[in-house]
Amino acid sequence: MTRVLLIRHGQTQWNREQIFRGRADIPLSEAGLRQSEALATRLAGEVLAAIYSSPLKRACVTAEHLGPRCRSDPRVLESLTDISYGEWEGQHHQQVQQRYPELYAQWMAEPHLVRLPDGETLAEVRQRAVAALDHIIAKHPGDTVAVVSHRVVNKVLLCAALGLGDDAFWRIRQDTCCLNVMEHDGTGLSVCLLNDTCHLGGLEKDAADF
Repeated sequence: MTRVLLIRHGQTQWNREQIFRGRADIPLSEAGLRQSEALATRLAGEVLAAIYSSPLKRACVTAEHLGPRCRSDPRVLESLTDISYGEWEGQHHQQVQQRYPELYAQWMAEPHLVRLPDGETLAEVRQRAVAALDHIIAKHPGDTVAVVSHRVVNKVLLCAALGLGDDAFWRIRQDTCCLNVMEHDGTGLSVCLLNDTCHLGGLEKDAADF
């Protein structure tokens, strides 16, 4: 049985402000750093064969917090990077809603049918993310590994693991620095834990799924 600890990075200021992030390489906020430390404390007893991370620093720093306590250095995988929001990156949700009213409404209702302006589709993100996860599982049979990525990437991976289409995107919640656990028995994935944030205790959490 291979165990995958699928993690969303800690909070950034843009999470709090509800600004589209995507490929913008923004740092963790002070709250995000505290969240990452809390997650590392929770996972200190885990023996990880490897830690994989998106190349964006908000994910890399979250992964680096795990390294010393879990005795493993993070490995960067480009295919775990966040969705490209294209023209939406760096804009507040209200700005996008005003400038792209029809497309924004479709994103909120039918995200699987949207190609973001100069950006990606959920299907494209899912294709590269699932390929990355398959590679990781094949490389670490019987081990426990951590994968630190982003809200959109985690959502489509969990949809895939649950046998759901990307039309279920908004039915999967991923708070900052949440922990998901999946197990692969050689034939397929099972989701054992979803969006767990109990390690955050009294720390600041997101008010919504952004």
